[in-house]
Amino acid sequence: MSARGASGGLTATRARARMVERLREQGIRDERVLTAMGQIPRHQFVQEALASRAYEDTALPLGCQQTISQPFVVARMAELLGAGRELGKTLEIGTGCGYQAAVLSLVANEVYTVERIRSLLDTAKANLRPLRLPNVRMKYADGSVGLTEAAPFDSIIVAAASASVPRAWTDQLAVGGRLAMPLGGNAVQTLLLIERQASGALKETRYDAVRFVPLLTGIE
Repeated sequence: MSARGASGGLTATRARARMVERLREQGIRDERVLTAMGQIPRHQFVQEALASRAYEDTALPLGCQQTISQPFVVARMAELLGAGRELGKTLEIGTGCGYQAAVLSLVANEVYTVERIRSLLDTAKANLRPLRLPNVRMKYADGSVGLTEAAPFDSIIVAAASASVPRAWTDQLAVGGRLAMPLGGNAVQTLLLIERQASGALKETRYDAVRFVPLLTGIE
């Protein structure tokens, strides 16, 4: 598929359909997530030179040493957050190009997304603008401290790996809420799901091996 072909309506639609079918084969079962993945044009969120690879199951570079997550990981994290419940008010740590926020906007009531790199946030705003998603709110800030002014959150999803779980994130998690994040360093990372139970206790469950860029603090 050429870059020109990937951005063509019919070709892109077919590519998304193939991507969704592949996600089914990989074990994604949440129809809400699959429908959202099939509706958001991933090729509009990657660099033009990489548009021909937009629907492959691979992470792609965005610049600024950041990547857009592979479709399976986006779907897997959203599915874990929503299993048996609504995502509700959702916080995304690491906006990147805006693709995951766009997917989340179709399965969550509200999406608050935080990005620490100004140029990436500007790109994400430009990518999201044509979609006119009324429930996405974006902020230039240090995601390692969450987003206190909008807390608590029913769901928190993190797009960068941390060797430990920042206390700010769990403090901003509502009762019954879930946090999905990659846990670990550069060598070994695991997809971690944290659930705040009615007692206030935190339950941790580990899932797939994953590969994410490291969580950084501050803004730039």
